[in-house]
Amino acid sequence: MKSAVTICLVPEARSGPFVFHTGLAEGCARAKQAGFDAVEIFPPSAQGVEEAALRAVLQEHGLSVAAIGTGAGWVVRKLSLTSPDAAVRAQARAFIREIIELAGRFGAPAILGSMQGRVDDPAGRTQVLGWLSEALEELGEAAAEAGVPFFYEPLNRYETNLFNRQEDAAEFLRTLKTRNVRLLCDLFHMAIEEADLAASLRACGALVGHVHFADSNRRAIGLGHTDAGPIVAALREVGYQGYLSAEILPLPDAEIAASTTMAAFRKHVRST
Repeated sequence: MKSAVTICLVPEARSGPFVFHTGLAEGCARAKQAGFDAVEIFPPSAQGVEEAALRAVLQEHGLSVAAIGTGAGWVVRKLSLTSPDAAVRAQARAFIREIIELAGRFGAPAILGSMQGRVDDPAGRTQVLGWLSEALEELGEAAAEAGVPFFYEPLNRYETNLFNRQEDAAEFLRTLKTRNVRLLCDLFHMAIEEADLAASLRACGALVGHVHFADSNRRAIGLGHTDAGPIVAALREVGYQGYLSAEILPLPDAEIAASTTMAAFRKHVRST
């Protein structure tokens, strides 16, 4: 398993769970200084990342891109894959496809989180899940063409009512024709929704594609009450070799959040 830390390039998400908010160059320098293997980027759009500059700073610091998020499509533009407006759904898919193509050029997956939307009328759940399924089929295959998987992130009940538990989301993904959509298992969301985080990860097995390494209070692992030991053991059991990515609040400040994460990573991953 490898380590990653988040860099947010979206001013509107300044209060969100991202460690660094001071641009790619400084964020990558601080990530390298803290000892991370890679960065996870939250951009305003595909056009909001200057590719040549990103390649240069990655090379300078010996970093990779772990993943690129699409959440600005919701935060800034209010786009959703399950909007009742077909035009909005089409714009959402186009926005995500552009990020998939960008991420693919760096050998990285894109993430679907907040842009999944929600069910406003329980009677319409079947239709909404149909729209989600159509989008995942399209985006999963777009990611396959780019040579990377596509990540779907179940969120907690306060952020969506589509899928909150990992196993429910895994069951849904198995109904798709595409085999290129995997789970992003966020430990913060899981701490709210799962009875046993390690057991849930074992049950999802090979569908686990990415992990947000966050404690129960959305701070760095070690600053809440999540026990990372059994979680890392479960990930080893299922053969997970991807990233543990710090999508966490920069509290008490970014440097301490980063260093605390790395201390936990070294304790639970590199020391065993």
